[in-house]
Amino acid sequence: MVARSASTMAPKLKNPSLLKHDVCYIDGEWKGARSGKTFKVNDPCSGDLIGTCAECDVEDTKIAIRAAADAFPGFRSKTGRERARILRKWYELMVENSEDIAKLITWENGKPFADAKGEAAYAASFFEWFGEEAPRSYGDTIPATIPGNRVWTIKEPVGVCGLITPWNFPAAMITRKVGPALAAGCTVVCKAPGETPYTALAIAELAHRAGVPKGVVNIVTTLENTAKVGEVLTTDPTVKKLSFTGSTAVGKLLTKQSSSTLKKLSMELGGNAPFIVFDDADIDAAVAGAIASKFRSSGQTCVCANRIYVQEGIYDEFARRFTEKVAAFHVGHGFKDGTTHGPLIHGRAVAKVEAHVKDAQSKGGKLLIGGQKMPELGSNFFQPTVIRDATPDMAIATEETFGPVAALFPFKTEKDVVDMANRAEVGLAGYFFSRDLQRVHRVAEALEVGMVGVNTGILSDPASPFGGVKESGFGREGSKYGIAEYQITKMITFGGMGQPLQS
Repeated sequence: MVARSASTMAPKLKNPSLLKHDVCYIDGEWKGARSGKTFKVNDPCSGDLIGTCAECDVEDTKIAIRAAADAFPGFRSKTGRERARILRKWYELMVENSEDIAKLITWENGKPFADAKGEAAYAASFFEWFGEEAPRSYGDTIPATIPGNRVWTIKEPVGVCGLITPWNFPAAMITRKVGPALAAGCTVVCKAPGETPYTALAIAELAHRAGVPKGVVNIVTTLENTAKVGEVLTTDPTVKKLSFTGSTAVGKLLTKQSSSTLKKLSMELGGNAPFIVFDDADIDAAVAGAIASKFRSSGQTCVCANRIYVQEGIYDEFARRFTEKVAAFHVGHGFKDGTTHGPLIHGRAVAKVEAHVKDAQSKGGKLLIGGQKMPELGSNFFQPTVIRDATPDMAIATEETFGPVAALFPFKTEKDVVDMANRAEVGLAGYFFSRDLQRVHRVAEALEVGMVGVNTGILSDPASPFGGVKESGFGREGSKYGIAEYQITKMITFGGMGQPLQS
């Protein structure tokens, strides 16, 4: 039974067949969950019902894994060029349907439509990038130490891959994983996020139209059975690789579960990004960079600036200009003209943001703007907030806020700020602004993070390796390194080559 949307802001799709209710995509077919159960998906802006999706369980997931395993021998035997053509067609369909993809993102995630269109384009770019990487998977010829031996390596696909993706980028986080997996010759089972499953299902429909062979891409949807489905993907020996984007706590659990079968793992986990502004920085550029980094998607990204450190000489001026920019934001429904920032994803996110603000105020933080919920707009809205004079004992200094709260910390010296920045247990992204070339090299190398933005607040690019260090995980996504996460290196030694040439 198809659930009809009750949302008052339901978008009109140019291609309505992209909206898939009550089904998942397994072995090249659309089918409901075996139990017949569904779960509700609501618009985070209005709270209205978008529709219902299939509540897949353990058995549904096992069926998807078997389909991927059956498809693997045929798909891995295709040449890189053949896989590239499939990805290219999928990319072209993503571009052709980008406006509908963006509408689905805004509808179920809440981000402003302009931001969603940017994500749709970004998501498509991974199919383009890895389609171009697929034919260029090179091995090596290695000089042997034993006379007469020849050693070389080849790259092979790891096998069936389990992919678990988050709600904050419902299109891009899927394509960033599926793209390199298919380029390498792997097949996949993707667990779509329960908060935002419709975008994933639309991308699966485009895969079907692109001619992706049956069983190569499988999408399961679940809300109630999320933990059980995750356990299947981590413990089933048929799954040879797991890629996860999400919290550090869940990443640790999945890593522990995966140890029983020693899977190849990629973990892109939580962050607590420092954003440093030195006295010699271009203040206007630093303010613009901090705005872009901190408030993108209302602060709901793993690489958002979470701790903004500003050197004492420009601290007051930066705080004034930064707050003026925040005051110009327009918070509202993502489909309304002029909206710059949307809601948080659910009530738990709002509660965490509110708790961080109250904790900061109780410990001496000064509220410059915001700090309140916005019930007149809906239950998931919170004012963009700036707090100055933040201190290391505040929760916002040690926990990822994942919301629209910017905390400003003053600092004195370069050493002081690097020490504070590196105090976090995680190390995903870090940013700093300076016009001193020597300082650029010193600080970039001293920050304990996997990615550094120098004089920019935006890191995302399909050409860039994305990933962290410490408790932000391991592995890289995107770039020339991304495909290696889905490959094994096989070494071949050939002996008996030491005989002289025959006369």
